[in-house]
Amino acid sequence: MPTSQNQKMKLIYLMRIFQERTDEENALTVQEMISALSEYGISAERKSIYSDIELLRHYGLDIELRQSKTFSYYLASREFELPELKLLVDAVQSSRIITHKKSNELIKKLSGLTSSHQAKKLRRQVVTADNPKAINESVYYSIDAIHAAINSGLKISFKYFDYATDRTRVYRRSSEPYIQTPLALCWSDDKYYLICYNSKYDSFVHYRVDRMSSVTVHEEKADTVDRRRFNVSEHIRQVFGMYSGEVVKATLRFDNDLINSVFDRFGTNVKLRTFGDYFEINVELSESLVFFSWMIQFGDRAEIVAPESLRDSMRSLIKRVSGKYSYT
Repeated sequence: MPTSQNQKMKLIYLMRIFQERTDEENALTVQEMISALSEYGISAERKSIYSDIELLRHYGLDIELRQSKTFSYYLASREFELPELKLLVDAVQSSRIITHKKSNELIKKLSGLTSSHQAKKLRRQVVTADNPKAINESVYYSIDAIHAAINSGLKISFKYFDYATDRTRVYRRSSEPYIQTPLALCWSDDKYYLICYNSKYDSFVHYRVDRMSSVTVHEEKADTVDRRRFNVSEHIRQVFGMYSGEVVKATLRFDNDLINSVFDRFGTNVKLRTFGDYFEINVELSESLVFFSWMIQFGDRAEIVAPESLRDSMRSLIKRVSGKYSYT
């Protein structure tokens, strides 16, 4: 039965009805709006509905009229359009840092940003080549704490672990917390990394966020870092694949059909020199297994030209790997 309190909420519920039940393909007649309002214990007359629609338009809702055999109304535009929500859902489902549980929770929230009819189109499986999902449920809250520490100019405290073959956590430093100065969060190769400054060794270190636990804002003030020494973008570019190693200036050679892969890794602004059916680039990179593995995937279509020390490291790696497959 309608109550005075419910009647005061009439305009708010009508806005919800437009947001949840209408879109370009699904419109409501005035009589259907009256019926929908009655579900919330609210009575309404046709004349008042027209007035309410005008108020909602004045508020900013893009309510359009559709005229056929009857007059019906729908919400024509929203903060997020359906293609944008589909893109976000795809990103959530394919992200390796978000657990299955959190993925489902996020997608449910994203579905609430469109009509119930369009929300059904968001509930679809994305082909992600069976990318493994994270199993660390606390990543969300770790990121929150890291942002809070950075914005407050404080250090953070956390424990860092590796996984054993039985999926149990093996904490480094016998579970003793790390106390570090957080500088920036970085997304690289579908993983989140925290870049910290280690004042003891006057160096920058990286930690996988999904392998951090018990992350809290520490009471100690963050160490002062000379920003002239630290540029986030430059640092990420140099530390290839976020694995530590000596930074070297290298000349790399690729067949022309690898240009997309090179641009994906080094960016489209990388300077290159073309020589017929191949090209060369000069870049700074970290001498690491990640880099060598990236180069090896291209077989004889890619080559380290210089320096000779980097070529020697590649030869040594290939020799060690080939030894695993030698005949006995």
